[in-house]
Amino acid sequence: MKSKFYSYVISVLLLLPTATALAQDSESLMTYDLATNAMDAAEAYAREEGWNVTILITDQNNNPVMLRRIDGAGGRTFSFATAKALVVTETGLTSGEYGQRVQAGDIDEIEGGVTFAGGVPVYRNGQLIGAISTSGVRAAQDEEVSIAGAEVIGSISN
Repeated sequence: MKSKFYSYVISVLLLLPTATALAQDSESLMTYDLATNAMDAAEAYAREEGWNVTILITDQNNNPVMLRRIDGAGGRTFSFATAKALVVTETGLTSGEYGQRVQAGDIDEIEGGVTFAGGVPVYRNGQLIGAISTSGVRAAQDEEVSIAGAEVIGSISN
């Protein structure tokens, strides 16, 4: 009997941090429809330019909402897009601005993040709703693609 009770208590204690973490995540502000509109615009821009990229859209909690990898995009582009989205959702800055501030010593580096352009925040009505990050071409070009998507559904600054 004691063994069953202890197993129950241990199970509850092991699940408690997970339940707490889930409760802390707020509802996603980046809806599927918003992400679709932004993704379509970003992909259209990349295709017009002839760029084979990976585009990632996350919500404000850095949860993936949508991903597209255009044929010919490199295998590592997903990892870079993910790292760019991480710094954007953690700071509310573009990944390029984050990199500049890290280099200047103004902010601490985020583990797993990158310090080059291509990720942008998406704000609606002054509120961060997510990030769009692109990887596959030069950093400034990646950022152009991300901005093309963000501007369809919001802005990149609050």
